[in-house]
Amino acid sequence: MTVETFLLGGLRSVRRLGLGTAQLTGPGYWGPRGDPSEARAVLRRAVERGVTLIDTADNYGPGLAEELIAEALHPYPDDLVIATKGGVVRTSDSAWHIEGRPERLREMCEASLRKLRTETIGLYQLHRLDPEVPMAEQLGALDELRQAGKIEHIGLDSVGAGQVEQALGLTTIASVQNRFNLLDRESQAVLALCEAHSLAFLPWFPLANGALTGDAAAAIGRIADRHGATRGQIALAWLLHRSPALCPTPGTGSLRHLDENLDAVRVRLSEEELTELEELETS
Repeated sequence: MTVETFLLGGLRSVRRLGLGTAQLTGPGYWGPRGDPSEARAVLRRAVERGVTLIDTADNYGPGLAEELIAEALHPYPDDLVIATKGGVVRTSDSAWHIEGRPERLREMCEASLRKLRTETIGLYQLHRLDPEVPMAEQLGALDELRQAGKIEHIGLDSVGAGQVEQALGLTTIASVQNRFNLLDRESQAVLALCEAHSLAFLPWFPLANGALTGDAAAAIGRIADRHGATRGQIALAWLLHRSPALCPTPGTGSLRHLDENLDAVRVRLSEEELTELEELETS
């Protein structure tokens, strides 16, 4: 039996299986995706299904995902944690610019507060560390925002184990968001640190950007058939079994796919199945 909740920052209980919002925007996370009412329906359905962790970013759209969240869910339920990100500026569907100067991080956070129509962001994640700005200055800016009540918890995105350790020496960190899935476990050392320090690990591309929903590995298909589940549900169930720190937030713009993802919590993998799945990365 998997534990279905995680205590974020040691204070806020969230359901470990949440929702990502990048897929609510257009290709390359740029511009709108179809009818915005469909995106709002997905967000509302997620909360109706018990989701309490929604992951987004200021550059999804840019700004559109945050605005959709506010349109669909404001005023927010007391138990809902919205995790957004700042530190990356988009100028086209393929151009990403890291920006970690303290004044820019403050501006980005203020813009997210306005778009989300909230006075406090539950989890604000530094989308990328800026190599041109000392980490102490970047995290210091976020710490000031937290002390001002504009951020509840601070997180990091796409970092190595050494950077996590350095950050923990500078301020209180609640989460890390790195790529991690059945076929990509390069961040296992970071996951171990998260477990040791009670940090949430939000794996991005938990379905390997769709690869794990197809015929990526025969073992996934065999196990899925055994459980009457989809390959994607097995991939998400593996994450939930793999570590109590893992809090996947798979993204989708489809109500059907949302329900499929959230039903992954019902899949209980045996020790033998977990061993078979663990061996996939090296097979």
